[in-house]
Amino acid sequence: MTALIEVKGLDKAFGGVHAVENVSFAVEAGQVYSVIGPNGAGKTTLFNLITGLYTPTGGEIRLNGETTTNLEPNELAQRGMCRTFQQMQICMNMTAIENVMLGRHLKLKSGLLTTLFRLPALLRDEKSARDRAAELMEYVGCGEYLDAEASAMSYGALKRLEIARALAADPRVILLDEPAAGLNATETAALEDLIRKIAAGGTTVMLVEHDMKLVMGISDHLLVLNYGRVLAEGTPAEIRDNPDVIAAYLGG
Repeated sequence: MTALIEVKGLDKAFGGVHAVENVSFAVEAGQVYSVIGPNGAGKTTLFNLITGLYTPTGGEIRLNGETTTNLEPNELAQRGMCRTFQQMQICMNMTAIENVMLGRHLKLKSGLLTTLFRLPALLRDEKSARDRAAELMEYVGCGEYLDAEASAMSYGALKRLEIARALAADPRVILLDEPAAGLNATETAALEDLIRKIAAGGTTVMLVEHDMKLVMGISDHLLVLNYGRVLAEGTPAEIRDNPDVIAAYLGG
């Protein structure tokens, strides 16, 4: 397998506090790669660095061999990296399908003149975006909400909707930040099936998650952070049996 994401000596300091310190790892194409650790370990900060929301203090990030350390989120999305957030970023004043269509805008070909004069190319783009959004809503299990207002959707459905919006850009890798937070057991099982389906379809998945049953059941590889540093890295079996991880996080 080829390393799709490479992180080398990554560092992020806020004032004198290192939220992420000298973190290095590689994510192979097609993997489900999970990042775990106690609260405050630096997991979301790491995601924010990888996806361009934060600028590193030091170190390097590469996507498919290209240095992306100082790129903006929209530039990374154009290169095939999309994400969801711990706090959902859903436009509640829009319909469900309109939310997913927002994620498709990078794929639209219409220019300024086409848009201003509502030329046929724009209408074709809009139809294409809507058709793809509808497909993705079915794919993630939200088909019943097609033209519903986002505000009328259940919390679990909104979580899946946000994943559909990220997938609308046809990413090579999708980063999911605590997607199971707030879900019940049935919703979590459906999420697990969805993540497996996404990975089986060829999209690499990076995951930050506290639900250890989900993480251990779905991950190909795990990175454990503690106080911003790498505590351990390995397969689920290796992490489960690692005494340092047991002491710091999983509990005796």
